[in-house]
Amino acid sequence: MTDSWANIPIAGVDLHLELRGSGLRSGLMDALRDAVRTGRLAPGTRLPSSRSLAGDLGIARNTVADAYAELVAEGWLTARQGSGTRVARRAAPR
Repeated sequence: MTDSWANIPIAGVDLHLELRGSGLRSGLMDALRDAVRTGRLAPGTRLPSSRSLAGDLGIARNTVADAYAELVAEGWLTARQGSGTRVARRAAPR
């Protein structure tokens, strides 16, 4: 798979995501986990919509939505309808 990347403006800062690995969804999840671990994504930071991020990365919206949903289930992100997806206050895997 070819590496994909995007500079995504979040709270006035460009977040560089590199998708590596055998699948787009797992690559996106790894990139977002890494951004949280290293502090590039602070707790409470609102992430781009799945549509916006998919467009920036040139991948399917469902791929992003599925990655967000799995990271919510793992405790890395929180999501509320109409309020967007945010980095969890205590971003750590369960």
